[in-house]
Amino acid sequence: MRSIRAAATGAVILSLALAASACGGGSSTGGGSNDSPEELTYWASNQGASIEVDKKVLQPELDKFEKESGIKVKLEVVPWSDLLNRILTATTSGQGPDVLNIGNTWSASLQATGALLPWDAENFDRIGGRDRFVDSALGSTGVEGQDPAAVPLYSMAYALYYNKQMFADAGIDGPPATWDELTAAGEKLSKDGKWGIGVEGSNPSENIHHVFVFAKQHGADFFTADGKADFTNDGAVAAVKQYVDLMAKDKIIAPGNAEYAQNQSVSDFAKGRTAMLLWQSASANLKSQGMSEDAYGIAPVPVRSGTPGTGEQVNSMVAGINLAVFKNSDNLDGATKFVKFMTSDAEQKILNTAYSSIPPVEAAQQDAAFNSPANAVLKDTLAKSAAALPQVPDESQFETAVGTAVKNLFADAAAGRAVTTGSVKAALAKAQQQMPAK
Repeated sequence: MRSIRAAATGAVILSLALAASACGGGSSTGGGSNDSPEELTYWASNQGASIEVDKKVLQPELDKFEKESGIKVKLEVVPWSDLLNRILTATTSGQGPDVLNIGNTWSASLQATGALLPWDAENFDRIGGRDRFVDSALGSTGVEGQDPAAVPLYSMAYALYYNKQMFADAGIDGPPATWDELTAAGEKLSKDGKWGIGVEGSNPSENIHHVFVFAKQHGADFFTADGKADFTNDGAVAAVKQYVDLMAKDKIIAPGNAEYAQNQSVSDFAKGRTAMLLWQSASANLKSQGMSEDAYGIAPVPVRSGTPGTGEQVNSMVAGINLAVFKNSDNLDGATKFVKFMTSDAEQKILNTAYSSIPPVEAAQQDAAFNSPANAVLKDTLAKSAAALPQVPDESQFETAVGTAVKNLFADAAAGRAVTTGSVKAALAKAQQQMPAK
């Protein structure tokens, strides 16, 4: 997901949504139609440095779609801090947009509500066919074996961004390849009011992305093979502790990062306050904040040892944004036309260039515009060393419960309270209690 960029926080009671009939398009009848063929409502996620940046990117494309189709698109850019709760409210109220962006990690959870249009073979044929999309992106569109709940729009992967001048000044020759190397570099860089690396400690979704990767590197996961929550296994506990220890033990993260949740770590990196950043496809965001592409390097996210790859060498979740349709839209045909437009080769090049993301559409991904050194790292990660978060119906509750537990542990670290293996396990046990009973 973000870009998946900031967390959908608060108490999310998905069981309410599971009991709801499908919704969307401003219709509360529970079924789709083409009663309003001349307009659509689109909820876009906040992908750029600000909502205004997103409007500047998207509005010309929506105007182009209106000129081609005669359908006016009413745009609302929704902050990540509000998006999941807004969507779940729409699934219970029967009042929502026709088309919306969703973080790809939410696909299975929102699929379980029954509110989204299933992308069966017939619907895929209406937008050019399923085989236009790369397999890694399709792997985060819903539960395996079911028709996808959404269509891939932007693909992303995590990378390590590092400030070249700060590294040179500290006598560090190049980017760290392992976490031990990153910690050692961070200790050299954390001085004179500047810090080794920044995080979004108050952002549950961002926390999940990182501890998921750490867990993979410890040979663990947060769910069993049959989809049951398993938050307190040794690998998961070690993963969370390793992540929070970057602040609590290694002290290469500023304590104030415990309160970050809205791209502040990106701004700190762009302004030279931190030397490293773990982020999804950050180039466009950094450029919009005045940071020259020559000022930073991009490298794969570190692993425990060796080089990134499959199995325990996973170094990113499969990040990205999907495009979904509420199945009781009152302009189903128009919504499908809009999805076809947004995933066309031409629009994929425009939109993914604007957001420095990778097109999930095979033909667009091969365009020369996506062959930059930065994109080479991201594409290689997606192809070789990224894993999809569990596509289970309880995934959104997992993000909220475990992500908030990590947030609270960062708060402990910032306040100088000890973060021990025992306290981490207790926090994760409490999070597991918040999950639906099986």
